[in-house]
Amino acid sequence: MIWLRSSIVLLVFLSLITGIAYPLLVTGVAGLLFPHQAGGSLIKQDGKWVGSELIGQNFTNPVYFHGRPSMTAEKPYNTLSSGGSNLAVTNPALDSKIQQNIIQVRSFNHSGNVPIPVDLIMASGSGLDPHISPEAAEFQAQRVAIARYLPLDVVDKLIQQRIQYPLLKYMGKPIVNVLELNLALDNLDPKGKPKGRIRYGTE
Repeated sequence: MIWLRSSIVLLVFLSLITGIAYPLLVTGVAGLLFPHQAGGSLIKQDGKWVGSELIGQNFTNPVYFHGRPSMTAEKPYNTLSSGGSNLAVTNPALDSKIQQNIIQVRSFNHSGNVPIPVDLIMASGSGLDPHISPEAAEFQAQRVAIARYLPLDVVDKLIQQRIQYPLLKYMGKPIVNVLELNLALDNLDPKGKPKGRIRYGTE
């Protein structure tokens, strides 16, 4: 029975170390050194939590930049159902959905024959991607500028200011956080000067 007692002692010891002590240590260190990231990278504006840097939102109002399509179950950007459509590239349903996205994006942005950036018509694997490419943001710039009565160069400047570049070129491509870009827009008046009041929304 000695082996049984030793096994139980070892199980309890390892459970305390790996199940309690280690998680508490990692959580404590993360909260101390990286409080913003450990708290979910949440964004607060005007005293209210408006979202996370890590999770996209379903913007549909023409005054806002739109993110990637989301194929999460029940509703777009559903954090309780992260995932893609799981449709194969040969599935007609996937092709039909992409064609619908193309028609919607094209008609919504009135961009003529300008090629549509792929991230505006195809969902990410998680369905929660909060970023779009700078090209996808530029594709929508004219529509946003018209909807907000802003000069196009003001909107373009906001996009350029919020492009996030990878640490090294081979580690990824430049991206733009849609929520942060839309909040920056809400801080502008029609002349492109800071307004100081958030008109936040996900319509």
